[in-house]
Amino acid sequence: MAITESRNRGITEEELIVHTDPATAPAPVLALLHTSPVHIPVFEALRERDHPALTLRHHVDETLLARARVEGPEAVGDAVEAALAEAAAGAAAVLCTCSTIGGVAEARAAAVGVPVLRVDRPMAAAAVAEGPAVAVVATVESTLAPTVALVEEEAARAGRAADVRTVVVPGAWECFEAGDQEGYLGLVAGAVDAVAGGVDAVLLAQASMAEAVGRVTTRVPVLASPRLGLSGVARLV
Repeated sequence: MAITESRNRGITEEELIVHTDPATAPAPVLALLHTSPVHIPVFEALRERDHPALTLRHHVDETLLARARVEGPEAVGDAVEAALAEAAAGAAAVLCTCSTIGGVAEARAAAVGVPVLRVDRPMAAAAVAEGPAVAVVATVESTLAPTVALVEEEAARAGRAADVRTVVVPGAWECFEAGDQEGYLGLVAGAVDAVAGGVDAVLLAQASMAEAVGRVTTRVPVLASPRLGLSGVARLV
């Protein structure tokens, strides 16, 4: 049994316990750095379904995203490094599940001594493989620049062109902060369907948007980061 670590005061102790199958022990430990506790059950469900041999340990620091939205991702570099170091203790690798600070997290990997992967990197690689026209849909504007840069980086790595279009979904983040998951996902799905015409793939820039994939009507590939990101870091451990 691993105990989830968190700096969010509103989570009860019971919510912080992650159960693992004793039959798989000892198992590689993968640390996840989150900026919201809502991601914990999402990644635990993916672990149970796709990677039962892994043990996940969750570290939550909501202040990182809050500061990055106001000051910019680079301004929280030292704080991200400190959070990574704390999360990485005893872990084989760290997965940063926040797209806004993901680039900063990868840049600070050398300081923490274990591999660090941003959750959206495998998704960006998959998006550019679909074709040059990629739409990036986000609910937080601070996520756009890091995600667009990542898509362009993965396109260059693959020797492909990239025509990246961006959309911020109006009102969606307010729904998320209010706990209105249905409203949040509905707005995201509507925005995806509206932008999907004329692109080769739609990329959902934040892990919190993943469930909207099942609500869209477009036949254009719509990619979300949690499953691809967890599979990517699982290969490291």
